[in-house]
Amino acid sequence: MFNNTSKLMFFMILIMGTMISISANSWLSAWMGLEINLLAFIPLMSDNKLMSTEASLKYFLTQALASSVLLFSLILMLLNSNKIYTSNCTEMMIFSSLLLKSGSAPFHFWFPNVMEGLSWVNSLILMTWQKIAPLMLISYIILNPLLIYSIILSSIIGALGGLNQTSLRKLMAYSSINHLSWMLAAMYNSNNLWINYFCMYSILTTMTVYMFNIFKISHINQLFSMFFYSKSMKFFMFFNLLSLGGLPPFLGFFPKWMVIQFLTVNNQLFLLVFMTLMTLITLYFYMRLTYSAFMLNYYENNWLINMNYKSNQMNLFMILSFFSSFGLFMISSLYFFF
Repeated sequence: MFNNTSKLMFFMILIMGTMISISANSWLSAWMGLEINLLAFIPLMSDNKLMSTEASLKYFLTQALASSVLLFSLILMLLNSNKIYTSNCTEMMIFSSLLLKSGSAPFHFWFPNVMEGLSWVNSLILMTWQKIAPLMLISYIILNPLLIYSIILSSIIGALGGLNQTSLRKLMAYSSINHLSWMLAAMYNSNNLWINYFCMYSILTTMTVYMFNIFKISHINQLFSMFFYSKSMKFFMFFNLLSLGGLPPFLGFFPKWMVIQFLTVNNQLFLLVFMTLMTLITLYFYMRLTYSAFMLNYYENNWLINMNYKSNQMNLFMILSFFSSFGLFMISSLYFFF
């Protein structure tokens, strides 16, 4: 992707647009940063393929709709002097447009379809970096009823939407929607909490997408016929998936653990139990992949297969997988000693 100098330039503009949005001191400059970010990401998405062109067009139309609603709401906020109308209607329009930009439910309809047409590198950018600016702006304008509805709907859709998927990109998209519900719940309680959750989620997603990218895996049936030459590679690959799902022995449980603690302290038990049940459904389809690949549809070849992957890629993959699998034990040990 970054062999092309124009792609590198657009990537730097993408980063600059996000930085403008999160460091802005007015809504208008935040909107300007979002637009710069959008117009820089569109050329990165286009890989001269039909699927990527369709995905970039869907992404542009959806984000342009959200940006126009956001700008219209900001103009209403500036022109209107009635504080009651401003707080009830205009802020709800701003909040809804930011939810649409981040891909949260009930405005999630574009996210899995766009993910399906992208490469793994662009999918990683869409799942991680492109959520920073909308989520940061959402944290400035939290509306309690709409935020609670979005948390509940995101957890339901992220859990149930991934049950019947065979494409790993759509599976990761619905998993991202489910993680968004946890980020919004963390945002409801603490600003630092959702940032910590987002950083941990970005690290785990980067490990998983890096693994899918170097092995060129796009569908579930490819997982069953991979790694005949190394059982350890297969174990680490599925440990990454289980860690992303939030299974307790792995690092992915740590951010969920923090959110569970904050929700318990703030006596939001209904939200906590509901989100935990929906997360168990996401763990179900991760466990279904793991169990099938390990137990039901696994056989070994009697001949050696030449590895076509670079050794430094394998070493980096093993190091990242080690931190994903045993990071919770390391963090617990540091907390115990210090």
